[in-house]
Amino acid sequence: MDLSTDYYYSIDLHGFSSMSPPQLDFEQSQPTASTFPPSHQPPSPASPEADAAAAAADFSDERRLRRRISNRESARRSRARKQRRLDELRGSVAAMEHRRRELAAHAQAARGRLALARLANAGLRAEAAALSRRLAAARRALELGRLYHAAAAAAVGSGACCSGLGFLDIEQTIASLIA
Repeated sequence: MDLSTDYYYSIDLHGFSSMSPPQLDFEQSQPTASTFPPSHQPPSPASPEADAAAAAADFSDERRLRRRISNRESARRSRARKQRRLDELRGSVAAMEHRRRELAAHAQAARGRLALARLANAGLRAEAAALSRRLAAARRALELGRLYHAAAAAAVGSGACCSGLGFLDIEQTIASLIA
């Protein structure tokens, strides 16, 4: 008995071939139907209904196999789409994070410039207040000088102490300018 010819090959639904061990039967010399795998049954004289049923079974098995393959391909495409979408989202997250860091740096720089502008503004306000005080003092001094000149001119011109402007009025005006 040649063992290499007693192995029977069959192809399962996934496309893999399998090998069955030899069936050793010492009582019979001819292999029986049970020694053949179900996919390699020898043709038997059967009725047309049996042939139609076998064809329908083969067709449904083939359809089921095609549907499985189609479902696997669809699942593979779906996973690939999800992966692409995830990659796109990760890319947009990275871009947004980069943009956020840029905007934070710009905001920090703007806050620094604002602080410098506020310092400069405070300095300018202090300088303006000091200049306003000096201007007011200069105006008072100028007015005081005019009053002294007017009083001196009045005293020299009339020879009297109180001509058109009363002496008390001049003293009150000078006192208000000094204060």
